[in-house]
Amino acid sequence: MEIVIIKLSAIGDVIHTLPALELLRRHFPESRITWVVEEKAAGIVSGHPSINKVIVSKRKQWIADLRMLSRWYPVFKEVRFFLRELRATNYDLVIDFQGLFKSAILVLLSRGVRKVGYDKTRELSYLVLTHKISSPPMDQHAVTRNIGLVNALCQLSSEAQSPFPGAYTTTAFYAERAHTKTPSLSSMQHIPDGFIIAIGEGDRRNVECLLQDVGIGELKPLVVVNAPAGWETKRWEMQKMAALSDRLIERYDAHLIYTGTSNDSPYINAILSFMEHPAVNAAGRTSLKELACLMKRADLLITTDSGPMHLASAMGTPLVAIFGPTAPWRTGPYSAHAQILRQHVPCGPCFKKKCSSMMCMHGIGVEDVIESVEKLMGVRKTKGDTLQENVLRGYSSFKYKG
Repeated sequence: MEIVIIKLSAIGDVIHTLPALELLRRHFPESRITWVVEEKAAGIVSGHPSINKVIVSKRKQWIADLRMLSRWYPVFKEVRFFLRELRATNYDLVIDFQGLFKSAILVLLSRGVRKVGYDKTRELSYLVLTHKISSPPMDQHAVTRNIGLVNALCQLSSEAQSPFPGAYTTTAFYAERAHTKTPSLSSMQHIPDGFIIAIGEGDRRNVECLLQDVGIGELKPLVVVNAPAGWETKRWEMQKMAALSDRLIERYDAHLIYTGTSNDSPYINAILSFMEHPAVNAAGRTSLKELACLMKRADLLITTDSGPMHLASAMGTPLVAIFGPTAPWRTGPYSAHAQILRQHVPCGPCFKKKCSSMMCMHGIGVEDVIESVEKLMGVRKTKGDTLQENVLRGYSSFKYKG
């Protein structure tokens, strides 16, 4: 059986689909699974043991290159090759986890017998589907929604008397994996298979070399800070982030390292300029998988609502997440070791990328974050307590201000 998953971006969205991939592989163990993903998030799925093939879309780069007349023909050739690769296989099942116009185009162009996704999704993307699944409430977490889509399509397969196994319930599936009906926190000793990220030994070595180069050893706690975010409204004030960083260095005698892309380096340097103690700017110095290694190595992550937040969650790293205009119950860190800070304001969550007041972010103080840090720094980090614990027992700790 040939299956193709359409989940293009962003990093957090792709991570949130990994447990659904694991469930899909469980239901169809003999199938060949292809994943179509955008270039920025490709590192999340490349090398994954449940994926047979990864097809990478360079959509954003192609759009940017079209501004230059000299790049039109090379872009045309690259797009043609990408579409040829997508259409080279006759898929038995096409699954649209994205539910947007950009994914609908690929679903339409793919050679698929059954094209499945949620009904009434944005940008009329559901119109290209042959099998529409009733959408769950929007306030469900993305991981739950993705798992629910796989369960629903497997139920369709069962009702059609398919030779493939019928659907497990989500809880029963993960309870079976834990060999217990109600696993306790202490029983989780590994990262659930649903959150596998294929990290190589070379990635680990590169991270250790980076830490050695900047003078970070293993004797002191390592705190990673991810201050940038894709939206301006998701960013906390630079002075507060700097003050928090100084407090962490003073209180825990910690090494502090800031992460981000190379484009984030000036922003991070601006934060460092407000600090009294030295910290490391590692923006642009890690690949996606190396960043996952760094998160796994860290004792704590301080983060905005961003892709690295979800990466750390998948690696089992304790984290404090500062939320503003978005809804953590929909797309927050899926982890038992997450403290989420969110200001309760009448206008939130607004999901706006621009805002004149930013009251949801400005209302969170340094002391609020320190209080949440204190709850986590004593937690002995294991590689577990992530997906299973949340499916069976609940969701992350929230702290509401106001």
